[in-house]
Amino acid sequence: MQIERLIQMVFYIANHGHVTAKELSHYFNVSTRTIYRDINTLTLAGIPVTSAKGTGGGISFMEGYTIDKSLLSREEQQSVCQGLQILQATRYPNAEIALSKIGAVFRNVLESKWLDVDFSFWGSDDKEKIKISDLQYAILNKHMIAFHYITSELKKSERTVEPLRLVFKSHAWYIIGYCRHKEEIRIFRLSRMNSLQVMPEIFERELPPDYSLAPDCNEACNFPFIKLKFSPEIAHKLYDEFQEDQVCLGEDGSYYVTLQYELNNWTLHYLLSFGKYVEILEPEAARAMLKERAAQIVKIYT
Repeated sequence: MQIERLIQMVFYIANHGHVTAKELSHYFNVSTRTIYRDINTLTLAGIPVTSAKGTGGGISFMEGYTIDKSLLSREEQQSVCQGLQILQATRYPNAEIALSKIGAVFRNVLESKWLDVDFSFWGSDDKEKIKISDLQYAILNKHMIAFHYITSELKKSERTVEPLRLVFKSHAWYIIGYCRHKEEIRIFRLSRMNSLQVMPEIFERELPPDYSLAPDCNEACNFPFIKLKFSPEIAHKLYDEFQEDQVCLGEDGSYYVTLQYELNNWTLHYLLSFGKYVEILEPEAARAMLKERAAQIVKIYT
């Protein structure tokens, strides 16, 4: 529609300062004749757009005209723009247009280009971003979703879920939703979800206001304390994985970490990811479990 194009054109010119009719025609996918008609419309509407031919010519606002009047401080403007950049990284609908408009209104807030947000993992394609966009649509419009899921115990299943919230925690995306099969609210990691489908079926459920991602105190208290010894060679990774108060440098130069974890396959696989650089000191049950798992790996290569 012309009115939408005119609005976008105002922000585009404000954001770029000086443009050509050819540049605008390519951007809006219309003829240069249409661009000049739009410029005339804007002028009649009282917006001081000027057009000059020849070298150094082009389309711009009259000198001194700006649209950067705002009640927000520069720091607040930056916060708004950074939030939109994060949405843009998830392919949130129209985030790029909104970011362009906000950037124009706030003038040079994004000039430094210091922030680049990309939630996809190294080497991945755009499927992860598309998946997040589909989930955002399903949550806001209360559509059921269906997908194939692989649990931490490596069991495959088909799930039908009422998606209630999309969460980014630690190093990964998760969906909190009501699982129709389990008949309770569950947490699903996006990297283990495949063949995602947004279903036409609508649901009414809301996430309980008192819902928390933190494990129940009684449940967490039942997890054993695991004491780990790490070689100095891997010290740089420890502060990426553990809290500072969980890491202690020993007199022997090794690093010691104590935390509460459930003894399951996920924990074993996680500790194995540190290779030869970690040793479980306590409890003995955890040492035995990891030893058995390592022996199974050795058998593959003997």
